[in-house]
Amino acid sequence: MDTAPLVVGFDLDMTLIDTTAGFGAVLRVLGAELGVEFPVEEMTARLGPPLDLMLGEHLAAEAVGPAGDRFRALYPDHAIASVPLLAGAEDALAAVRRHGGRVLVVTGKYPANARLHLDHLGLEVDHLEGWVWGVGKADVLRREGATIYVGDHVHDVEGARAAGALSVSVLTGGCTREELVEAGTDVVLESLAEFPAWLDAHLLELRLGALEADLRERGSVLVAYSGGADSAFLLAAAVRALGPDRVAAATGYSHSLPLAERDPAREFAVSLGVEVLTPATHEIEREGYRANGADRCYFCKAELLDVLTPLAAERGLAHVATGTNADDAVAGFRPGIRAAAERGAIAPLRDAGLSKHQVREASRRWGLPTWDKPAAACLSSRVAYGVEVTPYRLGRVERAETAARVVLEGNGLRNLRVRDLGDRASIEVDAALLPLPAQVERALLDAVLGAGFDRAVLDPRGFRSGSLNEAL
Repeated sequence: MDTAPLVVGFDLDMTLIDTTAGFGAVLRVLGAELGVEFPVEEMTARLGPPLDLMLGEHLAAEAVGPAGDRFRALYPDHAIASVPLLAGAEDALAAVRRHGGRVLVVTGKYPANARLHLDHLGLEVDHLEGWVWGVGKADVLRREGATIYVGDHVHDVEGARAAGALSVSVLTGGCTREELVEAGTDVVLESLAEFPAWLDAHLLELRLGALEADLRERGSVLVAYSGGADSAFLLAAAVRALGPDRVAAATGYSHSLPLAERDPAREFAVSLGVEVLTPATHEIEREGYRANGADRCYFCKAELLDVLTPLAAERGLAHVATGTNADDAVAGFRPGIRAAAERGAIAPLRDAGLSKHQVREASRRWGLPTWDKPAAACLSSRVAYGVEVTPYRLGRVERAETAARVVLEGNGLRNLRVRDLGDRASIEVDAALLPLPAQVERALLDAVLGAGFDRAVLDPRGFRSGSLNEAL
């Protein structure tokens, strides 16, 4: 169940930018040329309707068209430099980008002048459409796939509703909250400063709903469960959607799973009331895994799924589900994801569009102890590509990390990796802890050497998730 891509449309005048002063300045110049005294304050108090409609209240019908053309010609010299962004505009667009979305500006303004505003203020958008008003905006929003439209006017609400998009209104224009609500808006914000937090919460709820619907449709699942934040959340979500009797957790036990991870993982799963399976996996018997090329994870995941798939069938569970999230799916080289897909595993978190951050936030809301658990990749991920993976090397890495944590206990350590580079160990700790006091660094190096390494160095760049991938 793939969720629709995020596309957010924004109105321009009085939503993203405050055109009051600039619009008024052009009206005064135009009025002086035409010998007409426009009520500038009145006309700028409720910006939004098309210019011709506004001018039509003060000019003869035959004069409106030429006056509108002259207004647009005067506009660049009198209204661009003086028009500022409204509070929160940049952050609102950045929030859409942060969620991987597209940004549209759909406005009644003359397109060339709208473009001048965007360029002058440095606002980058994926699509600009001008000279559309009210329900006329719906065609653009539908064509571009907009799921949300943000505006300040009741006619922006009309456009959003006609397009089937969620209508979000801000109170920075001339319309009141009551007018916007009466027009049918879905959300009212004081300003765009509130938009990023609203968008975060909205998308999380939307994607959690998609996840629940997906899991219910699946009927039953065996969760490939490592005990990390993603698979723990998926397990909890499956229990919520299906009940514990239609869910099981399976953790592959092998040399690559740290002993310290096993009991906490089991305890969490048991607390959810699900059956916990701990089959042995033998990825180290696969030549491609031992060779430790860039595709090592493919052989690991292939082994895991080849073990779990028949276990799911034996228990009448319809699917094997992995904790792959939406960030994983776009993170570049991920051979393990390919192996799982080839074997028919499902990835409900990814399909619901849930990012790593959203998984952690939802876990926090649900009170799961794994919400802030540091990433804990398998021990093989500590061995440099091209260096053969052996039980001895994995055991040595685990002993070294255990000893290193003892040395750094009480120093605020969160992330630690001991990388086996073949000829030496490279130690990565949180960058915020660096540089370590000389005596602590010496004790740390001695602890790693005592685990069986001949040489050890402390990486001055600090911990970087997947740092061995940098060599690729």
